[in-house]
Amino acid sequence: MGKNQLKAAGLKITTPRVKILALLEKYKADHLSAENIYQQLSQVEEDLSLATIYRVLAQFEAAGIVIRHNFEDGYSVFELNEGEHHDHLVCSKCRKVIEFYDEIIEARQLQIAKKYGFKITDHSLNIYGTCADCSNISLA
Repeated sequence: MGKNQLKAAGLKITTPRVKILALLEKYKADHLSAENIYQQLSQVEEDLSLATIYRVLAQFEAAGIVIRHNFEDGYSVFELNEGEHHDHLVCSKCRKVIEFYDEIIEARQLQIAKKYGFKITDHSLNIYGTCADCSNISLA
């Protein structure tokens, strides 16, 4: 990824784009908001404004580099577009996002669409609740 991905998307290689893309790659397992990105870059003394970060993320989204997920309460996070479908568990307390894929859920959605003569062009499943950390639930 990195600079080659920017070139392939037709975007000029600029310092803000490279820094934001590097951060998204570093935290690939996480879903970062623009504010998270701003905080991370501020900690390493990078001087990018929040407006610049939003602008770069919008450019990345338009180029298909990232996917924006809009969750309840207007909360948006970004993740690198790696082309693989997955769904999300979203903690309503700490806003942690956990990705998952379940073949049974995917198959059932296709069955329901077929039953109603519906052609699926896209879908997303976000399940809201409280994560194990916030619920003090042991996964053992």
